[in-house]
Amino acid sequence: MKALRESHITSVPLIGRGKVRDLYAVGNDLLLVATDRISAFDHVLGTGIPGKGKILTQISLFWFQFLADLVPNHLIASEIANYPAVLRPFAEQLEGRSMLVKRARMFPVECVARGYLAGSGWKEYREHGTVCGISLPPGLQDGSRLPEAIFTPATKSQDGAHDENIPFARMVEIVGAQDAEELRRLTLALYARAAEHAEACGLILADTKFEFGRSMEQPEGPILLADEALTPDSSRFWDRASWKPGGAQPSFDKQFVRDYLEQIGWNKQAPAPELPAEVAERTQMKYLEAYQALTGRQLVL
Repeated sequence: MKALRESHITSVPLIGRGKVRDLYAVGNDLLLVATDRISAFDHVLGTGIPGKGKILTQISLFWFQFLADLVPNHLIASEIANYPAVLRPFAEQLEGRSMLVKRARMFPVECVARGYLAGSGWKEYREHGTVCGISLPPGLQDGSRLPEAIFTPATKSQDGAHDENIPFARMVEIVGAQDAEELRRLTLALYARAAEHAEACGLILADTKFEFGRSMEQPEGPILLADEALTPDSSRFWDRASWKPGGAQPSFDKQFVRDYLEQIGWNKQAPAPELPAEVAERTQMKYLEAYQALTGRQLVL
């Protein structure tokens, strides 16, 4: 199977290409196409992971349905048969890896829920005993479960490369008190529901990132869950059976890619190196394992 590193849907305008998704305008709506690109250390690599975009899209679709009673989302359609006729000639590129969604005015914050100490949260805790300014009990380790899940918003850095954690008070300044409170409530409610489901599937949802917006057609309407939801690209999933605080936990994401890049001593500057076939295959399998564990379904790529 060949990786789709770039989509080419010539019947509608291309708005832009992100690290993973290509974005097209379809009338007043948007078409999101999840490619097989993979990034590490803020660089898109020269090798794609075959089928990754399909796996991510199908995981998001599962969660959009699973969480729909907690918050509406931006999804209009994901089946080619339900797309406008202008998109159907491109079914081979779009099947299984695309979503037609409402155009939304996005909140300029990323809404992060953490139930475990890891990543930038562990780094801040080790230095200050806090995460995003929230004081935590002493004696926690890398990978420790927190007494309760916490909300730790973030903004994009000025160069757009990575996120910067901010205190809740700063989020209030950015989006206003009412929306900030509602975004925090929604984020923690979604995390609690998803973490409970993941645990029943033998996984730990250590942390996750949501993005929200409001429909451009209903600027005063309800807050919508947008972009993706609870994929290995936006969340840390660990194997519950092997979880052991005291160090970094094996995760269901691009860990093999990061490990390989560290092993070869890449300086994390462009151009990014190619990946060996074995690393790409093992990464694909890890994403598939996450999909199958969470959904209980098999996915044919």
